[in-house]
Amino acid sequence: MITVGVLYGGRSGEHDVSLCSAASVVASLDRSKYKVVAIGIDRDGKWYVQDEPVIVDDKDFGRKMNLERRGNWTVNHYEKGNALVLHDSVSDKEVAVDVVFPVIHGTFCEDGTLQGLLELAMVPYVGADVAGSAIGMDKDVSKRLLRDGGIPVVPWKVVTHREWSSNRKKIASDINDAFAYPLFVKPCSAGSSVGVKKVNEPAVLEGAIDFALRFDNKIMIEDGITAREIECAVLGNDDPEASYLGEIIPKHEFYSYEAKYIDSQGAELVIPADIDEFISAAIRKAAAQAFRILNCSGMARVDFFLERGGSNYYLNEINTLPGFTSVSMYPKLWEYTGLPYGRLLDKLIELAFQRHAERKRISTELAHV
Repeated sequence: MITVGVLYGGRSGEHDVSLCSAASVVASLDRSKYKVVAIGIDRDGKWYVQDEPVIVDDKDFGRKMNLERRGNWTVNHYEKGNALVLHDSVSDKEVAVDVVFPVIHGTFCEDGTLQGLLELAMVPYVGADVAGSAIGMDKDVSKRLLRDGGIPVVPWKVVTHREWSSNRKKIASDINDAFAYPLFVKPCSAGSSVGVKKVNEPAVLEGAIDFALRFDNKIMIEDGITAREIECAVLGNDDPEASYLGEIIPKHEFYSYEAKYIDSQGAELVIPADIDEFISAAIRKAAAQAFRILNCSGMARVDFFLERGGSNYYLNEINTLPGFTSVSMYPKLWEYTGLPYGRLLDKLIELAFQRHAERKRISTELAHV
């Protein structure tokens, strides 16, 4: 039987979202195929193997994984039988998992940091590798690659913390000259709309930039186009498939963190999206193409803007570890496309082993001629 280590929590602003996603994954993994080990990471970055997976009620998220901070656990960062081995120095207990399923979002989790550790340990894991994770997390880098790959993106400008600290008035003036209002200010490397503000007038621009820079050292200013929010789920490694499309209809001013997770009436999810068949096919093709351009593997949710009353679309961002609650768009899109939640988990684990086998064939020693 395969031992699956479900990794959740993490050092990011999306810690609580991860606990919610993990509850759904743990509850849905087939116990006739898998032994499930829950591994929580607290906000300080410490790892804790749970005695058993425990799902608790939560007033904001409905259900979430409990995270018991017990023991002093270390994690192997080297190859040890292609397993991730965790040891508790307090109880002398050792736990090994065959494949890691990261249900974890944001900084230090979705940005290649965690994936680097798992690569060092040579253990199979679900989702994009180091390069795909890092590229997908950085909205500026991914936009540049997508633009050069022929995928339409919304115009943007990058501002760093150092630049803003030394020349904020000049930068604010340049933004006012280059962009029309409304516009969006967002961290370059944060998800779930953390740190994002919609700016409707110049008077509040500087405050929005200050706010975004709390969550990242590099932020972006982006055109606030009037558009529908369309999402596509992509699955696979070298030959990815794109799901049917869904539409997010926010009840708030935009699809904010509160609209996504706190307010149960914050948005309506429409599957399938009511879109012309020709445009839908073009967006699905662009989603799979973007998946390859950004070096993704396993899974990704690709988010688009579709101009209201028109046919122009823009790729907004890609999420390499999307939300995984039972009502999250990624699993719901695949369910509508014909792949139910449990089978989707099976497929992702299969893809993790497939990519790991390909990785193992790479030689790390110089051949003697």
